[in-house]
Amino acid sequence: MPIDLPTIWAAIIAFAVLAYVVLDGFDLGVGILFPFFPARGDRDTATNSIAPVWDGNETWLVLGGGGLMAVFPVVYATVLPALYMPIILMLLGLVFRGVAFEFRWRTTRGGVWWDTGFWIGSTVAAVMQGIALGALVQGITIVDRAYAGGWWDWLTPFTLLTGVAVTVGYALLGATWLNLKTSGDLQAKAQRLAKLTAAGTIVLIGVVSLWTPFINTVYFDRWFAFPTAFFSALVPLLLALCALALWRGLRNDRHLQPFLAALGLFVLSFIGLGISFYPYIVPGALTIEEAAAPKSSLVFLLVGASVLVPIILAYTAYSYWVFRGKIDPEEGYH
Repeated sequence: MPIDLPTIWAAIIAFAVLAYVVLDGFDLGVGILFPFFPARGDRDTATNSIAPVWDGNETWLVLGGGGLMAVFPVVYATVLPALYMPIILMLLGLVFRGVAFEFRWRTTRGGVWWDTGFWIGSTVAAVMQGIALGALVQGITIVDRAYAGGWWDWLTPFTLLTGVAVTVGYALLGATWLNLKTSGDLQAKAQRLAKLTAAGTIVLIGVVSLWTPFINTVYFDRWFAFPTAFFSALVPLLLALCALALWRGLRNDRHLQPFLAALGLFVLSFIGLGISFYPYIVPGALTIEEAAAPKSSLVFLLVGASVLVPIILAYTAYSYWVFRGKIDPEEGYH
């Protein structure tokens, strides 16, 4: 049986994107929640909780973007022009929050301004990621393997909804992360925020899920036609179980369970998107096979990925293991 290299590479890139979302999502969420922690000490503890891992989390974004350019160049050449504005704003947000993260530790008088910058950068990055996702879901106009849409096609009510949904979801990840990593009053506040953002996230997932099948007939058929409807029906059921585990974990003062359940909401939502998209990589326009690079390129790059991806997984797992446990407010990044 011949190896389906385009599908293997689509799975690798999908995994890289998912890894970025679930890992960088919680540290973006910490930044989004900054206005709810006005005390300098609480903000220091919150940033100390992500200091050892937040830079490494963005490795997956580089892997996903670089892999897309190398393996599916047609997608890179057509999707990027359609999403120039949200992608540029996302990158500027990530850069600005990175600068603010460093400078907030170097000044006391101007610390509040850098804290505001950290919040703005995190929020802009999250909103733009959600908008870019929504624009991809609603469809990109491609004619003769080139983008044929307008400059503002990415800005619609649906993309604004997905932008809000991703931002609230990241805030949930940030709140459950702080619930896991902190103690005392800060943890109690994070727990309350987790309950609010959990309710918002679940409602927004429901609204986006109900809207999506009516955007494109491909989605409608995939969700309601046999046999894919069987798999589509499992996703809402598993989402409900994750939501229940999240709520019970927060009510019973569990620390790890809410964070894992929140991650589960994102993973299942991502799986739902995969069910809707496959075999397209640009919905309704390009399939995985049509967009793939030549076989020789796929084989060459797969050899490199088979070495790099395990290394990235290993050092990521090691860093989380080394910095496991609760944060000591008296120690950390300075």
